[in-house]
Formats: sequence, structure tokens, C-alpha cells
Amino acid sequence: MVVETTPVYTRRHWAKSDRENRRSIHLLEHHLADVGACFEALLEQTTIRQRLARTAGQADLDSATVARLCVFAALHDIGKINTGFQTQIWTTADLQGRPRPRRASHTSDLVPVLLGEDYRTNDWFLDALGWDELRGWDSDDGNTVSALFAAAFSHHGEPLNLYDSKHSNSDIWRPFAELNPEHSLRYIVRQLRQWFPDAWAPGVPPLPAAPAFQHMFLGLCTLADWIGSSEQWFQFSDVPNDDYILDARSKAAQAIWDIGLDVAEQRLAFSASPGFGDLFDLPGNPPPNAMQRKVALETPLHEPLVIIESETGSGKTEAALWRFALMYQAGLVDGLYFALPTRSAATQLHGRVDRFLTSMFPAEHKPEPVLAVPGYLRAGNFTGQHLSRYEVWWEDHPGHDWRKLWAAEDAKRFLAAQIAVGTVDQAMMGALQVRHAHMRAACLARNLLVVDEVHASDTYMRVIIEALLDAHIGAGGYALLMSATLGAAARRSLLSRGQRGGSRIVPTLEEAESIPYPAVITGDASGESVSGVDGNTREKRITVSATPTMREFSDVAQRALAAARQRAKVLVIRNTVNFAIETQRALEETVTPEDGGLLFACRTVPTLHHGRFAAEDRTLLDAAVEEQVGRKRDDGGLVLVGTQTLEQSLDIDADLLITDLCPMDVLLQRIGRLHRHDRPGGRPAGFETATCVVLTPGDDDLSPFLTPGSSRNGLGPRGFVYEDLRILEATRQLVQGFSESGDPWLIPAMNRMLVERATHPQTLQVLVDAMGDDWIVHGNQADGAKIADDLTAQEAVIKRNLSFLDQGIAFGSKEERIRTRLGDEGVKVLFDPKPSGASSPFDAETLISQLSIPYHMSRGLHPEEAVAVVATDDGFEFDIESAHFRYDRWGLRRL
Repeated sequence: MVVETTPVYTRRHWAKSDRENRRSIHLLEHHLADVGACFEALLEQTTIRQRLARTAGQADLDSATVARLCVFAALHDIGKINTGFQTQIWTTADLQGRPRPRRASHTSDLVPVLLGEDYRTNDWFLDALGWDELRGWDSDDGNTVSALFAAAFSHHGEPLNLYDSKHSNSDIWRPFAELNPEHSLRYIVRQLRQWFPDAWAPGVPPLPAAPAFQHMFLGLCTLADWIGSSEQWFQFSDVPNDDYILDARSKAAQAIWDIGLDVAEQRLAFSASPGFGDLFDLPGNPPPNAMQRKVALETPLHEPLVIIESETGSGKTEAALWRFALMYQAGLVDGLYFALPTRSAATQLHGRVDRFLTSMFPAEHKPEPVLAVPGYLRAGNFTGQHLSRYEVWWEDHPGHDWRKLWAAEDAKRFLAAQIAVGTVDQAMMGALQVRHAHMRAACLARNLLVVDEVHASDTYMRVIIEALLDAHIGAGGYALLMSATLGAAARRSLLSRGQRGGSRIVPTLEEAESIPYPAVITGDASGESVSGVDGNTREKRITVSATPTMREFSDVAQRALAAARQRAKVLVIRNTVNFAIETQRALEETVTPEDGGLLFACRTVPTLHHGRFAAEDRTLLDAAVEEQVGRKRDDGGLVLVGTQTLEQSLDIDADLLITDLCPMDVLLQRIGRLHRHDRPGGRPAGFETATCVVLTPGDDDLSPFLTPGSSRNGLGPRGFVYEDLRILEATRQLVQGFSESGDPWLIPAMNRMLVERATHPQTLQVLVDAMGDDWIVHGNQADGAKIADDLTAQEAVIKRNLSFLDQGIAFGSKEERIRTRLGDEGVKVLFDPKPSGASSPFDAETLISQLSIPYHMSRGLHPEEAVAVVATDDGFEFDIESAHFRYDRWGLRRL
């Protein structure tokens, strides 16, 4: 037992202080109690506790192990006992002429103490901590205990680097004035023994040594710290109180319930087995189709990874939501994260999920789904506004407890929501070496992860998704992946995730084409278990043609307008924003006064749809798209121009598609916007059959694109959109062949064949052999680039096989490169609302609060405060340092 050398706690140590005057404080022991109680409350949730246990290969955790983990979590801020931290808020009067100790960190400055480099401090620190007892909590002489301490001290967002040479500063650990770090630590350890007595119980199994367990612990510890640091539940208290833990536990239970992490009461109210018709209010109240029944009713709910391959518009979203409802009822998951590839897709689906939850839950227990898209503040039907870095104002709604929307207020907290709909990168950051990744992954573990349009991922993205699945399924989580059509190689690789084994050998082209479609696929020892779906949906006949007019904007405009004059709804999808803008300009130059109303407009303002609009305007644009070209569209002609933001999730029902050349799987996704719904009044004359026109380079020749250059419309090496010309050429040849024969594409029956003949390794090898030496070189370079992307991604993901005592655990300086590669929004610009603010070009009453400037437009810019704007006739302009920007109906541009 530790002999107490002093019973006196001579000075109040603080953990939190008021940000303005630093005189209001929250006592250190109170904050440690808050966080310990929050961690304890988290592990009282069955799903969360069992997910943590699964990372150690166990089914559950005993009460003593839970108590010991609570001790580690509570001690996360113990480094704040140093005088360099404590005196940073002292005034000159407090110092009384004494020199102020060097300002110190409570984590990195603790490293020399922990490693024994400051041996004088190390001696008393370990003695006060009771190290001789703590090291007996594991079976490897304290190494596991040390690793869990290191994980707890990493709660600021990334693993603490124990090998970063930092000069020891013994003075900050010595008494100063009334401060005595040693006395403080001994007092806190006595408190911990009273708070969590089971931690010191005899005969307890050793703590799990698995590194993955340490990583999951860090995520939950960080979450507990975020919750326990919120003044919404844990108001400052500077009066010592030996019974404070009782208040902390009560507040922690309330916080966990408010956020939606405690679903016990909600689950009790959810008693009936959710039927398809009860959950979805679909036109005509159709019964579930064969694919939906296969996913929800015929595929075992305990299957950890399920892949749905089915054509666009076949009801995959409803199938995923129905399966979630059944898994929730069975107690397999607590919530849902629905990940989509684009912001517009997430925004559109958010409303559908909100309506689904209204049908699924009684009103008093319905969670408010968070829109997990940076720049938006939306949960259910509630919209918020940032008042400062730390405060959010939610629209007035009497009687609503805004604390329930805590997860929506910060992107790092999105995955703490019980239900969230967002972009796939928010989930992927749980697998990457970026700050707070561990918290994201730990929050996600309890929920069903649904990833839509997974086929659209490149090599880099695929590796990250696989790492995410390894962590998620490895923790006992469940995932559902959806695709119009996956290539055989990608499908085999995905199915092997989560340490589940299974063959990753790619089937031959013939074998790949013979796999049923549509299908629901799970993994088995051979690699995959495919369950075909018969009688799933109506067949569509698509007339496909190719025209070498990719750069002929006036020709594209004339073709689109000609169809619109025949009352067709025309969708034009370009690969890049610049080509989309040039196409829209050509349309506006070609349109005549007699063509009134033929061009897409938002609030009567002609425009187009792409990713460089502010969040407020994206909401207006998405609504306008669905109104004018969606299920409930009118019968008149219209031309809508946009980029990839139009190809996913927006409910578009076009008669004619004009699209740039793109990989076959993406092309099929775009074709899914054609004839999406049955129209009782029929289609316009001449468009009874869905028609797709593919724009190709001049002379139908991709060879010039082998050499990197500009104005490639996103195609080829350094085109930054679709760089593998082999897949593009294989796609072009397929399109050209059907265009010349006049034979239609039968969708979905031909989906599998089309994708494999454009992406399968055998196909690509035959193609380059036939195309010549330059193409062989390009093929080698493309494969090399994919290998490089694979290695780059592997370097970027968290090494969950490493202990927190291993040197390779530190993140280093990768975060900026990782976020840039993910398509991070770049620089976020807040606008000064004075004198008139930044008004939307579509609605003068709508103010634009902020914009995210893409990395390629913002490189080197670092706005540190709100930016003033200058109004123009149709938008506004602003400067950041020497860069000048304009925002109007064309979106954001750097001039």
C-alpha cells in the first residue's frame, strides 16, 4: 500500500478556466471526476462496452476492468498539476514578486517524467500514483498499463509522441508558492480509490494487451473528455467537495442520454417489428421488391459486411434503412451513419432519413438526424448558426432541449450522433492519421455504417475504406456497402476486411461476367457468397451514342436546346467545373427569346449545379433541381448543366443525358438519371427510349492525353479526375461499338458485362497490347501510380496493430496532405455580416455565412478573421491577402 506523506491539499488546482478573464475556474479533481464519470457512463451502454471488448477478442468486460479503465480516463489531465500550467492564469498580484514558472503543457511536458528522464520527479510521481500496484493490473510488468496511460494522455487528438526529444524541466514539478504537485497527485489518487474501488479489487483478470484495445480506449476517452468538458452539463465548480463524484455521475448520465448515446429507454419503446410499408411512405405504397426483401429479410442480420449491387433507382436506400431498423430492433446496432460521396447527395438524403425516422420511432423518442457535412448546422428540421468558435445558436423552438443537438455542432463530433447522414470522408477520417480520428472511429463502432456508391472510389480511397472496415468490423461493428456495379477485384478486396480472411484472388473475366446481377453479396472462405436477385425491377433500354465534341461547347449547347425545344428534360454532366461553366455560357449565348424557361434557374436566376457554391445556396439549388427535373417535374423542356454533383442521390428524371466520357461504372451511375420514374403522361415524342450521348475528344482519339497537359477536362495523367486512360478507352470503345451497331443497352441486365469489359485486368491488358508501345507505357505507369497510391494510403492510415508505446504510433505531419488528398474543403472563410453581409445571388434575403475555398484555389492563404465583402449586381467579391474572389450565380471563382 502507498504510505500517504501528507493529508493536506494546500492549494486548489484548476483544470478549466473562463476564456475571457481566466478568473472563474473548475477544480482539477472535479474535471477528472466529470471525465471519469462520463467514461463510466459510456461503458454502461451495452453496445459500446461490447465493441471495446471485441477489440481485445472478448465478448464483454468485467466490472473491475471497466473501473480500471475509468481510472485511466480520469487521470487523462493529471499533467495539469505542474506549476507551469497552473500559474498561467495567475496575475502579477498572485505571483507576489516571484518569477512566473515557464508555461508548460500538461501532456508533452509529462513525457520526460513518465520515461524517467526527470528521475527526481519520476520517483515521487510513480510513488504517489501507486505504481507498484498499478503495474500488477496487467500480465507484462506494467507495459499494458503504461500503454493505456499513454493513450489517455493522447486525448487531445493524436497519439502522444514518447520519442520526441523534449528537454526535461524539473522546476515545474516542484512546489511553488502554495502549489504542491506531489500533494495534489496523492490527493487525487485517494479520490480515485473512493470513486472506482473495484479497480483495486484482488483477483481481477489482467487488462487486455491488444493494441487495437488501446486505440478504441483512446477514442472513448477522448469522447468522455469532450462531453465532460462541456459547460452545457458540467458547470464550473471551484468549491472543494469530496462527494462531487455523485454530481458528476448524475450529470454524465444526463449528458449521455441527451446526446443519444444511451438508447435503452428508446429501445424499450421500439417494440413492433418494423414492416416495409410502416417505414416508407412511397407513391402508390408498393410492397418491397425482391432485392429489398433479400437485403432485409433473407440475409442474416449478424452478417458483419454485406454488399448490395443493384442498378440506380432500384431502392437500395430503402433496403439499407429497412435492414438498419431490423438490426436496431435486434440490439445489434444503436444507430446509423449513412455515408455518401458528395455533399449534395448527403443533403438530399438527409430529409429522406428524417422522414424514415419519423415513421420508425414514436415522436417522443425520435432522434434528430445530423447532417454530417462541414459548413452546415442541421439536425432533423432544426438549423443552427455559429455565434463564435465555441457557441451555436439554434432557431427558436419552444420546449426543445438544444443539448440534444450537441453532436451536430462540430464536425469532429458528427459520428457521436445516433443517426447521421454525411459525406464518406467524415467516416474515413476515423481511419486516417488526423486529429480526433480515434474518437470518430469509437463513436462509429456502435452504429451500422452504410457506404453508398462505393464503386466510385479510386485506389487511395479504397485502401482507406478498407482500413476503416478493418477497424469497424474488428470492433464488432456492422457495415453495408452499396454500388450500382463493383468490379470483381474491388469486391473481393472489400469482402476480406475486418480480419475475416477469404480469398482475394480476382476471378477471370469470364467468371466475373457470370456473377449474377443484381446481387446481395457476403464473404465466405472462398472469397464471396453471391445471392442473385430475380424479378427485381423493370428493364430500361438505353440508346447510347458517341460524338467527338467534348470541347465544342456551342455544339453541345445546340444539341441540348434542340431536345429541350421538343419538351425533353436534358441533363448535361461535365467532368470539371470549368467545362460546365463554359457549357452554360454557350447555352445562354445560344438561347433565343422564344426559348423562355428552357434553362435551369434557381429563384428565377439562370445557373448551373456544381460543388463551388455555399451551403446556403446548395440547399436552394438542390431543391430547385428536384422540383424542375425530379419525380414531380412538369412536362416542359429544360436544360440542366452540372458536374459529378448531379450523378448521385439527387432524384433526377431526365429524358436525354449528354455526358463527358468517364469510366464505365461512373457512366452507368449517370445513366441512372435517365427515365428514373414511370411517367403516367408518357415521355416527349422522340424520347420514348432513354438516350445517352457521350462526349469524347476530337477524332475519338485519347492518345494525345497520354502526355500530361492542361485543358484535359479531368482526363488522363494529372487530369485529377479520371487518370487511367485504359479504362476510359475501354469505355469509349464499348460506347462506340454499340453506337455503330444501333443495339441498345439493356439495364440492368448488361451492367455486369459492361463494367467488367471496361475495368477487369484482363480487359485492360488486351487493350494496351493492341494499342501499342505508348499505351503499354501508360498502363505500366497507371499501375505504378495505383501501387504508389496504395502505399501512400497505407502510410496515411492509423496503425492499429501498434501499441501506444511503439515509436511508429505518432502521426507526424501528415494531416494537411491527407486532408488535401481527401478533397478537403481547403480554406474556410467567414464573412463579416456588416455592413450588409454576403447575400446569396439567388435570394437577397439569404446571407452567406461562410465559404470553403478548394485547396487548389486557396493554397498559401490563411484568413484569420472574418472577411469583408463588396456587393456586386449579382453576388459579391472579397479579398484574402493578395487574392481576389468573386461569388455569384456561377459559383466561386478566383479572379
